[in-house]
Amino acid sequence: SLMYLNEATLLHNIKVRYSKDRIYTYVANILIAVNPYFDIPKIYSSQTIKSYQGKSLGTMPPHVFAIADKAFRDMKVLKMSQSIIVSGESGAGKTENTKFVLRYLTESYGTGQDIDDRIVEGGCNLKNKSAQSLEYCAELLGLDQDDLRVSLTTRVMLTTAGGTKGTVIKVPLKVEQANNARDALAKTVYSHLFDHVVNRVNQCFPFETSSYFIGVLDIAGFEYFEHNSFEQFCINYCNEKLQQFFNERILKEEQELYQKEGLGVNEVHYVDNQDCIDLIEAKLVGILDILDEENRLPQPSDQHFTSAVHQKHKDHFRLTIPRKSKLTVHRNIRDDEGFIIRHFAGAVCYETTQFVEKNNDALHMSLESLICESRDKFIRELFESSTNNNKDTKQKAGKLSFISVGNKFKTQLNLLLDKLRSTGASFIRCIKPNLKMTSHHFEGVQILSQLQCSGMVSVLDLMQGGFPSRASFHELYNMYKKYMPDKLARLDPRLFCKALFKALGLNEIDYKFGLTKVFFRPGKFAEFDQIMKSDPDHLAELVKRVNHWLVCSRWKKVQWCSLSVIKGPAVQATKAAAGTKKHDLSKWKYAELRDTINTSCDIELLAACREEFHRRLKVYHAWKSKNKKRNTETEQRAPKSVTDYDFAPYLNNSPQQNPAAQLPARQQEIEMNRQQRFFRIPFIRPADQYKDPQSKKKGWWYAHFDGPWIARQMELHPDKPPILLVAGKDDMEMCELNLEETGLTRKRGAEILPRQFEEIWERCGGIQYLQNAIESRQARPTYATAMLQNLLK
Repeated sequence: SLMYLNEATLLHNIKVRYSKDRIYTYVANILIAVNPYFDIPKIYSSQTIKSYQGKSLGTMPPHVFAIADKAFRDMKVLKMSQSIIVSGESGAGKTENTKFVLRYLTESYGTGQDIDDRIVEGGCNLKNKSAQSLEYCAELLGLDQDDLRVSLTTRVMLTTAGGTKGTVIKVPLKVEQANNARDALAKTVYSHLFDHVVNRVNQCFPFETSSYFIGVLDIAGFEYFEHNSFEQFCINYCNEKLQQFFNERILKEEQELYQKEGLGVNEVHYVDNQDCIDLIEAKLVGILDILDEENRLPQPSDQHFTSAVHQKHKDHFRLTIPRKSKLTVHRNIRDDEGFIIRHFAGAVCYETTQFVEKNNDALHMSLESLICESRDKFIRELFESSTNNNKDTKQKAGKLSFISVGNKFKTQLNLLLDKLRSTGASFIRCIKPNLKMTSHHFEGVQILSQLQCSGMVSVLDLMQGGFPSRASFHELYNMYKKYMPDKLARLDPRLFCKALFKALGLNEIDYKFGLTKVFFRPGKFAEFDQIMKSDPDHLAELVKRVNHWLVCSRWKKVQWCSLSVIKGPAVQATKAAAGTKKHDLSKWKYAELRDTINTSCDIELLAACREEFHRRLKVYHAWKSKNKKRNTETEQRAPKSVTDYDFAPYLNNSPQQNPAAQLPARQQEIEMNRQQRFFRIPFIRPADQYKDPQSKKKGWWYAHFDGPWIARQMELHPDKPPILLVAGKDDMEMCELNLEETGLTRKRGAEILPRQFEEIWERCGGIQYLQNAIESRQARPTYATAMLQNLLK
């Protein structure tokens, strides 16, 4: 278990485990599988399979068998179908891990009637230089050799005007066109055969009589090469959709567990990639629809398609021209020959040559008619079933047929996502340790890139703020009761765990008790386990502490029960009086407010002081805006979209005039427990709105909110140095609104991850600026100042 969860610690942990032939690692319930490229003895033996049967995830070392067993048990207990998603690069071991999942399920729980796995390999080989190959293919397809040769080298067209209407003309194909016809026939035969085999396999499974199933999805991971074409575009589009599902599912399950266990943990936020998905699949303006429209033109071209994409999305954050690539090979590509998409895993430059051709899955009329007249009944039925269903309804009569590959891919992908969302999901991320695919060779850069592309780094950011390690009270009880005397071992499992934790003096920040489980911060479960398995002398002292805590807790319970009976009404009256008590801060001086904020330990008084301080700040800015002509270019505290609000409530209603309105705000701040949130939005200075209609002088406004109030603020301008502001020193220049009033939480795409803010803050000299403010005692204590002071220590 890791104390700190980040890229470096995860990579180091994987490296250490890999050197010991431990190829599996957990990040929460996600399994990372590194391909060893050699057979590890006994790791997949029948004995190993038996050892994982019925065991909860985490009680045994990380293994693909544990994921398979969890899926089966969840299906049985939750009465819900399950999916196991296996992803990774080519050569990362996806197919092998998929086979191990299937083997475990069949050996452990029957003959596989609950398993739905769709893996088929096959193909069709047509070569253009060999008469023998042509003869062989014609025989397999049930066609005449000469007819096949003519159909591959010519195209039949019908005249629609001039002379005799409807006259059949054979048009010779150019070499490139003939090659395309050959490839189209091969792909079509493969596609129809693949669909047929999948349908036949599915007919063998008794889905009608099965209530639930386990689906195993083996899918290629995110791809980016030096040259990327339509195939990579489709694969990465698929991974964008799966990554969105991955984020939603992991976060949703984590949040539901925290809520179910009553932990009261703040909601975890993440960066949404919906804008990238919309760029690709949106109706009419999405790249796939633009490509389909290009295919329907009389003379479609890749250049015209690419220009249309750039024109319709010239201001889209996710799309840019190849000249802006970091790689020299991409900067040489013309604007109408490609585009760059900023995916969740990184920017990819796509070369659009052959996009139009690869998007058309239809055969020309000659080949299509010939195949439908095959002497082989199987081939004939294979094509007749889909010939009438796949035609593009928008295609005009007399033009070449068009079947959109991209549209078909999008439809099938959405069906897949619908099925995944209806199931419980487990994830296996397969990793290729090196490019040479050799054993015991660990390339850190290569592996880190794969971890980033699989979304694991984002998960680490989420898990760092949560409780990634957890165990039920019964599991902990069974693990450690052998170290305890019989008197303590007879305790209720929950009381047993609570007594242990209190006796050990563990920091309550490092763990939380739920209803059925205890949750640990990163790395804390390992510390607890090490203490429990330490030397006998220490254990004897621990037993004494547990006994002492039990006596004290029982005595306190007796005292409380007695007081409740004797002073019940008085206690309730005191509580009611305390609930209505207010802090009257209206006559406090600014220095008194500042000193209280800097020194007080009273949470409620702190909240009231901060509320009063920001109320006065709002009143000041409201007065200033009405009585003084403001220079918005130099004094703008936040973008106009953030500072547009009504000052009237703050001028007319003080907390003393409306005391009931202040209490919920303080309670909300206490409940938020100083949640840290970070935002970024673009802005244009008001003075530049008319001078710069093309928004070339657009800047970025960054904000770090410590609870409801702003702690740090940055303005990145295109034509001048960045402006850094920190709470306390720069209060009069910073945004005075609280987080709810800014509306930032409701702005789509405004929230960013902490590391994204910290990278920009450090790059702009923010650490030194904040340190100087702390040393000069001008910075107000915030989460940022505390973290920096700890770092400096």
